[in-house]
Amino acid sequence: MADLQEMADQLARLYAENPKVEGVLLGGSVSRGWQDKYSDIELLVFWKEPPTDTDRKTPIMKSNGTVLDFHPYEDEEWSETYLTNGVKLEISNFLTAAIQRFITKTVDFFDTDPEIQCIAAAVNYGKALEGHELITEMKGRVQNYPDGLRKTMIEENIIFGSRWSNREALLYRKDWLMLYKVMADAETKIMSILFALNRQYIVHPGFKWQRNALDGMSVKPENIIKRMESVFIGNPKDAIRTLEAVIQEVFDLIAQELPDMDLSEAMKQTHQVRPLNENR
Repeated sequence: MADLQEMADQLARLYAENPKVEGVLLGGSVSRGWQDKYSDIELLVFWKEPPTDTDRKTPIMKSNGTVLDFHPYEDEEWSETYLTNGVKLEISNFLTAAIQRFITKTVDFFDTDPEIQCIAAAVNYGKALEGHELITEMKGRVQNYPDGLRKTMIEENIIFGSRWSNREALLYRKDWLMLYKVMADAETKIMSILFALNRQYIVHPGFKWQRNALDGMSVKPENIIKRMESVFIGNPKDAIRTLEAVIQEVFDLIAQELPDMDLSEAMKQTHQVRPLNENR
């Protein structure tokens, strides 16, 4: 298996040859030591001014890469994917000013959008390959997870919604597709709350590397990894009971960590179940 860290260093140097590049950050699983045989290299490239197509394609050409995707500017990002020596590269190009704005949204205005928060996570947990002074300054801005973000994240996720109250009906009807969507939504909310309780930024909007993330948390229900995994590989009825128990334990953790937060209405709504029609 290729040495992904060494390869990332080499590629970062290619990008840094362009005077428009102010920094290169290694993100994803490789930056955290989570990589496996399916891992690729994720690089965030910070530009002082918008890159041209030539700016973006030159490192690909110099590394003998084969382009898989090459996307135009969208949502403040230019992105491309290519293969070099059998390894897939995922490149996210941003103006440095845009990254600074994303950080401000997260740490000063408590923006809970996972796509925005993932930028703060990448900066916080990623590894600077080029532009060390710039990235060190950015890391300083995100190293202390804000109390306001913690509270806002929890408040936005403690209501599990009306579909969750339909769980018994879906189970009875064997509406498996909708039921599993409901369970996935519930796990997403649980994960969001646990990230906040542990003062950790969400590292991926789809909560990839769930097991690794949970393993690194200290504030969590007992045996949470196996219980969360069992929801999708076991009996659906048992899965619902597992989620109900985990949700209650998460509420208990919130009460311990933020004793001034009023959880009464959220708990009332979360425990609701669609009533039976006794006339049928």
